[in-house]
Amino acid sequence: MKRAKRMECFRPSIFTRLEEEKQRQQKLGKTMIDFSIGSPDIAPARHIIDALCTEVAKPENYRYAIHDLPQLQTAIAAWYERRYQVSLDGQKEILTLQGSQEALANIALTICDPGDYVLVPDPYYPIFADGPRLAGAKVWFMPMREENDFLIRFDEIPQEIAEKASLMIVSYPNNPTGATADDRFYEELIAFARRYDIAVLHDNAYSELVFDGPLGKSFLSYPGAKDVGVELNSFSKTYGMAGARLGVLVGNAQLIEGYKILKSNMDYGIFLPIQKAGVVALNENQNCVETTRQTYIHRRNLMVRCFQEAGWQIRPNRATMFLWARIPQGYADSEAFALALLKHCGIIVTPGTSFGREGERYVRIALVVEDAQIEEAGRRLKESRLFR
Repeated sequence: MKRAKRMECFRPSIFTRLEEEKQRQQKLGKTMIDFSIGSPDIAPARHIIDALCTEVAKPENYRYAIHDLPQLQTAIAAWYERRYQVSLDGQKEILTLQGSQEALANIALTICDPGDYVLVPDPYYPIFADGPRLAGAKVWFMPMREENDFLIRFDEIPQEIAEKASLMIVSYPNNPTGATADDRFYEELIAFARRYDIAVLHDNAYSELVFDGPLGKSFLSYPGAKDVGVELNSFSKTYGMAGARLGVLVGNAQLIEGYKILKSNMDYGIFLPIQKAGVVALNENQNCVETTRQTYIHRRNLMVRCFQEAGWQIRPNRATMFLWARIPQGYADSEAFALALLKHCGIIVTPGTSFGREGERYVRIALVVEDAQIEEAGRRLKESRLFR
């Protein structure tokens, strides 16, 4: 059976090896503590769940959703105005998605011709590179290094690459590093994009999970941003609606229109009960957002303390639900360390190499387990003496 050449973009990952080792350890009677999966474990607030349940029970909500509900467009525009002081035209500058990953996978199809370059941060969420490759584009990786606070350095991008680039993907607060970006960075980003006529896709899924300093801003908060790009936002991290798959693409009207045309030829809109639950999430009591933020802050502090007591010094993340932790000396790379951690401690983390070359000496730890498991992981680490 013939397989398309584009499938060469995808290869079996380290997760296969981790899963095999996990099953071997479980057969030996060991329990696993899994910090590898970045799936939020904090459910939506009760009023959001109730709204979804009510709407699911209505037969009329099972028709195709050809367009976004006007009330959802209005709620998104009001939330952006209230939260970021950004004005959006509901008809031209807002489009809902089956989760923000939908646009990350497909938007390059609307912007890039085969052979165009897409600028992608490294380390990176895998779909940042996979989507452009499926569109036939070439990927140029922009290193994010700890000594630069994991900020992209635009002066390191060769001019000949910038001139061939049609799209740049940027994401702060950042997965996997947990880094945030300041005003100067965004001003430089917009100037760079304008200079080389590059469209910007800013993934802002974690703007409500900023722990240190002021709350996260929108890319669109900065002058000129709408002229060069669009932003993704997500109901998954902010409101716990990960499985419901509801995201939003906002910003430049021309880019939005192009994606609307593509989407209309690929799929229908979002299931109506999910759209209506999204309206309730945006319009009603927002205390759940702060509760979620404080939960992750507590888990971060607990994990950093417990792991430090075991000898693993981890730099606290400024934002997101992830710690980006350096591995100890003596291991060839993050995959070797992750497998050793699983085998000796029953602790599963994601090797940094899953996120690109710059992740070779790091692992990602997701803050998606309860306190008792974090404390147990710390105890196992201390007993293992891997860090002594």
